Amino acid sequence: MEKKPAILIVGASRGLGLALVEQFCLRGWQVLATVRTPSSALDALKVRFGSALEEEVADIADEASVRALRQRLEGRTLEMLFINAGIAKSINESAGTAPVQDFLDMMLVNAFSPMRFIEIFDDMVAPDGTIAAMSSELGSITGNEGGWDLYASSKAALNMLMKCYAAARPGDQRAKLVVAPGWIQTEMGGPGASFTVEETIPLVVDMLEKNHGKPGLRFVDRFDRSLPW
Repeated sequence: MEKKPAILIVGASRGLGLALVEQFCLRGWQVLATVRTPSSALDALKVRFGSALEEEVADIADEASVRALRQRLEGRTLEMLFINAGIAKSINESAGTAPVQDFLDMMLVNAFSPMRFIEIFDDMVAPDGTIAAMSSELGSITGNEGGWDLYASSKAALNMLMKCYAAARPGDQRAKLVVAPGWIQTEMGGPGASFTVEETIPLVVDMLEKNHGKPGLRFVDRFDRSLPW
């Protein structure tokens, strides 16, 4: 029997991460999904997909938790690593009005922690594999039209850190993707967002599979269109 390609999806308890898990399972991948706390929705997918879906507990913002996960997965090879975890706080505030801690929390979870996770797991991703992180159109400095100031800043920081990561590894042949899925109706995006999870995530996975293993760094949307940094 042919071995399934393996993907580690970080932040899979609900919303976009949960939908990514379902799509990759449907497409024949071996899925490792991380959660911080138990998820009944992920439990339902485990019943549905059986051994094709493995659950791990990890908190991306806790370095010890991430390193413990790395030890538990020692010896595994990942064809794809996708960092989905993220938070949004004080979305209607600016630097002059927001609690400082809200901004620090977003920078930790949305920018610093994803890159720390990627560096810790770097040698587990196959030489022709893919490393991806969930960003946002709001992370584009060129495309900035205002709004969600502090969240947008954290995603711009993630984009910069991915650029730095790629620049430090000029010979690395893996695909490196920062993904802008669109404004989606999730707990974070809110009910007034433009698109549903069901409309969006299959397109995101199409794009990931299309770019899988293609060398280079790209900032792309769900339609595989390049976005301005």
